[in-house]
Amino acid sequence: MNRQLNGDLAKDADAQNLLERIARLKQDRDAVILAHYYVAPEVQAAADYVGDSFYLAKLAVSLPQQTIVLCGVEFMGESAKLLNPSKTVLLPDPAADCPMAHMVKRETVEAARERYGDDLAVACYVNSTVEVKSWSDVCVTSSNAVKIVSELPQHHVLFIPDRNLGRYVAEQVPDKHIILNQGCCPRHEEVSLDELRELKAQHPAARVLAHPECTEQVLAEADYIGATSGIIAAAEASDADEFIVVTVRGVLYELQRRCPSKRFYFTHTPPTCRDMDMVTLEKVAACLETGLGEVAVDPAAAPQAKLTLDRMLEYAAR
Repeated sequence: MNRQLNGDLAKDADAQNLLERIARLKQDRDAVILAHYYVAPEVQAAADYVGDSFYLAKLAVSLPQQTIVLCGVEFMGESAKLLNPSKTVLLPDPAADCPMAHMVKRETVEAARERYGDDLAVACYVNSTVEVKSWSDVCVTSSNAVKIVSELPQHHVLFIPDRNLGRYVAEQVPDKHIILNQGCCPRHEEVSLDELRELKAQHPAARVLAHPECTEQVLAEADYIGATSGIIAAAEASDADEFIVVTVRGVLYELQRRCPSKRFYFTHTPPTCRDMDMVTLEKVAACLETGLGEVAVDPAAAPQAKLTLDRMLEYAAR
């Protein structure tokens, strides 16, 4: 069942017409719509399920529909296809990409394997291409990276591609030797420390909820650090009435939906993912209508890439 539109969106006749059209097309195509918390509110409203990367990856393998519309960026569609090779996976905008997904070189992985041998595990953030996953041993997300890395049998762990999440994991799992790669999420990396401190001064009672893709300096200002789903859960469970949210602004829709009486603030230059913003209701309807945007993965890289995702789900279930 579609999530309810709120505010002015509910009064938008065009949006309502699109939602009705999408509902009909879903039935015709035996489709389910999955959306990330970072896409536009109206797209989240059209989705059957909304969540972070781990939730969507785990959910995809349990759904009966033969077509999955993944409202997010390319690596999310690829992950859904790897986990559901017999199903059709559609991206409303195939050009929506994640810059960080490409920020690692094969030589970095090969050099670490040569140096540490069998005592090295390559832990790959799910925000990565199929090819990068195929170089790796296990996939992780921001919500399960600490748990999975702590349980790996190897002492040395090359964490790719995000240095910020890798550094956060290293702090939480000090008994492991975490080797960092120099990739990052440009949106979280660019969060202004000065703007955050200014916001804290304006709202001294507000709790700061931050994503671990942020820089070390920004995370030092946080009261809570966690994945997008964790940030939402922390706000929902907290007795506080005000929150400064340090992640992509798209999460505001779910925060307001779950916590209508609470107030949320973002830095003056809010983190906005331009690629996630490329996903629109019109494009969701168009891909259902035409079948365009179908995800295909490299058959040579797919088996090993899928294995990293399978291992992630196995570790996370323990």
